[in-house]
Amino acid sequence: MSIADDPGADRGQKARSAAASAVRDLCHALVAHDASDEVLVQVAGAADEATRELRRGPRRRRAVLDFSELTSGASGTAPKAHPMADRAVAGPVNPTSVEITVGAEGEEAVAQVWFGPAFEGAPGRVHGGMVAAVFDDVTGFVLAFVGEPAFTGELAIRYRAPVPVETPIEFRARLRQREGRRLVVEAEACLDGTVLATAEAVFVVVDQDHFATQARELLDRA
Repeated sequence: MSIADDPGADRGQKARSAAASAVRDLCHALVAHDASDEVLVQVAGAADEATRELRRGPRRRRAVLDFSELTSGASGTAPKAHPMADRAVAGPVNPTSVEITVGAEGEEAVAQVWFGPAFEGAPGRVHGGMVAAVFDDVTGFVLAFVGEPAFTGELAIRYRAPVPVETPIEFRARLRQREGRRLVVEAEACLDGTVLATAEAVFVVVDQDHFATQARELLDRA
């Protein structure tokens, strides 16, 4: 069923998601495949035209919802969909994002992650910075269990083995301890039972107003 055929669908969001998916696929195809100059010139022309069309529209304002809406408050309940679906790293309507599906098992956030060829660093390996970025996002899903907004204060990654591109990787994260506003989250990335990398993140809980305030405004206050 197409978007136009589904009268109950959120047409704007579905259309944006489809556009993001197409651009994401284009990026991976461009990186992963050779092409003739003629094809590359054609791609550049089409991309330039699409960019001009997009820039004719007004600037979007991202929605920032209350973190209490991310969780039902029930232990072991899977985190609900992240409200900022266009965010970097894992936003499904952001074409630069990694393909991530997140759920929960008990008190753990569990993510199935697929790194496309555009995220390759050394041959066949995911760039370490992208692995770290996914850890930052996946550990952040633990905040859905807490029901409070927080920012990453520290993120430590230990790389134990190569993380292969174009291979499903499982990330798991859990809250290890809380001390006031300080949340310590631990996580690992695994492939077929082998731990490829581990992470420890420290989040600092903030109030909702602080979370929703633009960075430039906060810097101007300093």
